[in-house]
Amino acid sequence: MSQALPQSTRVVVIGGGVMGCSTLYHLAQAGAADAVLLERDKLTSGTTWHSAAQVRRLRSSRSLTRLVSHSAELYAGLEAETGQSTGWLRTGSMGVATNPDRWEHLRRQASLAHAFGIDTREMSGPEAGDLWPLMRTDDLIGAVFAPDDGRVNPSDLCAALAKGAKSRGAKVFEDTPVTGFEIENGRIAGVRTAAGTIRCEAVVLCAGLWSRNIGAMAGVPVPLYACEHFYLLTKPIPGIEGHLPTLGDHDGYLYMRDDVGGLLVGCFEPDAKPLPIENLPENFAFDLLNEDWDHFEPMMLNAIRRIPALETAEVRMLLNGPESFTPDGQFLLGESPALGGFFLGCGMNSVGVASGGGAGHALAHWVLEGEPPYDLWSVDIRRMAPFMNNIRVLAERIPEELGLHYAISYPGRTHATARGLRRGPAHDRLAAKGAWFGTRFGWERAEWFAGPGNREDTKGAPTLGFGRPSWHAETAAECRAAREAVALFDQTSFGKLLVQGPDAESALQRLCAADTAVAPGRVVYTGLLNARGGYESDLTVTRLDETRFMLVTGTAQPIRDRHWIRRNLRPEERVTVTDVSGAEAVFSVMGPRARDLLQSLTDADLSNAAFPLFTARAIALGHATVRAARLSYVGELGWELYTPVEMAAGLYDTLFEAGAAHGLRDAGMQALASLRIEKGFRAWGHEIGPDDTPLEAGLAFATKLKSDIDFLGRDALLRRRKQGIASRLVHFICDDTALFPRGDEPLLKDGAIVGQVTSAAFGHTVGRSCGMGYIRLDGAQPAEFVASGRFEIELACTRHPITVSLQAPYDPKGERMRA
Repeated sequence: MSQALPQSTRVVVIGGGVMGCSTLYHLAQAGAADAVLLERDKLTSGTTWHSAAQVRRLRSSRSLTRLVSHSAELYAGLEAETGQSTGWLRTGSMGVATNPDRWEHLRRQASLAHAFGIDTREMSGPEAGDLWPLMRTDDLIGAVFAPDDGRVNPSDLCAALAKGAKSRGAKVFEDTPVTGFEIENGRIAGVRTAAGTIRCEAVVLCAGLWSRNIGAMAGVPVPLYACEHFYLLTKPIPGIEGHLPTLGDHDGYLYMRDDVGGLLVGCFEPDAKPLPIENLPENFAFDLLNEDWDHFEPMMLNAIRRIPALETAEVRMLLNGPESFTPDGQFLLGESPALGGFFLGCGMNSVGVASGGGAGHALAHWVLEGEPPYDLWSVDIRRMAPFMNNIRVLAERIPEELGLHYAISYPGRTHATARGLRRGPAHDRLAAKGAWFGTRFGWERAEWFAGPGNREDTKGAPTLGFGRPSWHAETAAECRAAREAVALFDQTSFGKLLVQGPDAESALQRLCAADTAVAPGRVVYTGLLNARGGYESDLTVTRLDETRFMLVTGTAQPIRDRHWIRRNLRPEERVTVTDVSGAEAVFSVMGPRARDLLQSLTDADLSNAAFPLFTARAIALGHATVRAARLSYVGELGWELYTPVEMAAGLYDTLFEAGAAHGLRDAGMQALASLRIEKGFRAWGHEIGPDDTPLEAGLAFATKLKSDIDFLGRDALLRRRKQGIASRLVHFICDDTALFPRGDEPLLKDGAIVGQVTSAAFGHTVGRSCGMGYIRLDGAQPAEFVASGRFEIELACTRHPITVSLQAPYDPKGERMRA
């Protein structure tokens, strides 16, 4: 007799693939023994059952690598716990390179693996052939081998996870599709099915392909879209004995491994086939799509070139199964800002099995503790704006994203599809001056300026590479203008949150690390810290009047920051938080001649005495009225000018008409990054994040620690200060002027890895690449540790000397922006 649905439970998991089963397992393991999983058909019946199930540990960040490492350890030990095999095999993985750029890419990945403590080895072509005897090697430049990677049987894995969850009291209901939700007071309150309604405190949506449609039932955007995904299975091939490392020939868009004595040959082809979900029958389960040999043929030819034995191999089948992808190629995790208690674990971008064990663990922690166990911003659903759920945006972007799955990770790469979603009012003027635009959170942002007559729509894409970038000279000129004259940065894309209400001051004083109970017209740089003392965000707070504050945050952070603030407000606090990011344009006018330029357009006194640093006030500027905030993110004298969008184009023209006499020049995001790194200004998501505190980041001065005023995270900072910090952010300059690090490279002292780069750029003022990074102190004081020993940076497996300091390489005392 089948079990009846419970009337209530704390958590309902929707979807019985690897993400749902892993989340249920970890919820039960953490004590949520009454958790329930609802599956519309049978476990694994959507995408999981036909997964190639590779588990490759190295990912683009330490946190994502940590998730996969958790998966590998879990999968290796589940059979001993549950008695159910997962099919775990430690086979290793190997990537091969057939051109210099791919070899540079692989070696940079190997260096990243070294920073994360992952065993990775460089190999020659012949050495790679020893591990893969059927592989052609005469065209290989080299290979990188990771011996601890592996694979599993996805159906057996889910069976083991479900068995482990049920042994702790959790329940699994198959053939139980969700038909709707109950919502009360802005939170999830129940899940409706044909068999009845389950009241609950939280829902975790892990429904794979169907997650977007199910989320829509609750009014929750879930920006994912399906594509067809192909792999070939052959009959046994002579010469394949035992198990081989998973082989990545990414120049050919291929991955390959042994399978029952034959080969599995899969691809992430550059011309991917989108799959509208409505094209699938409602009862689609353990089903496949039609074979498409015409589409797969170019990949097949690539595979035969790499494995000549494939030319005569007998084919078992060409498997074509649907998989879901997201607009940026990273999966969706965490609580939706659209509905309290509604969590996502979907859009896995073909890494569901690899990441599922760790992601399910993190998601269970998030549900039960109210926050992720560590920094997971790169997969946090709050990085996605609601407009990214637009079906046309998804249909355009997702095939491109799948096609980039194996692309070389060149600095400066940007998407070509779903562009122009958000444009500042000066966009056309910037384009006419030869701006090359990148995209961030849907905003078109000028990266650099090639000059009039070189419009982006009439010139070819810039040449991408790992060395000196093709826009180096343009960025140098823009940096020189900011350092020697005056430059204008269009920063309209800033996130802007209006926090207002009778209790706004007291709420912000509690949530902000710095003292925000200041007079109207003052600007405060502050962090928003979690209970561990880590940065949930950093931003500026401008007090507009007694009850209104303007918070200015990073381009991609307004949804995250608004959600975080609202979640941490007390029920009795009379405060509203409104996202007004699109209401104002922002022009940052920066450089030693900024005051002269602006003073020529206003009667307001812009002198140091009348308008000191960290001051904001409304002034007339030409015909426009602006809120001018004296701030600088480049380390020079400057003002951020906030103006209604309808006045922005006219203000831009006025500034350049008057600016000709002062050497005014447009500058883009590449120049901004170079300037801020030279000056040592931190950036959230790079130098600071949820796992970094002001103590390690060298930002304790921007907190209330010297006062007796309480704030969220204070107790954790006091404990850490008493114990002593284990790491410290440092600045470095490369000795070799020809080096171009990009971030994430290992930092070494006396030959041993002690840290990792957080940001790096060529410093056009200091004449060489510079950057920041955290180093492990090994019990020493920061100044003492930095002063001794030989420091190096590892770039593509080659070590280069650097000079390390606790002070920024440019104007460490900050005198220029106070001029």
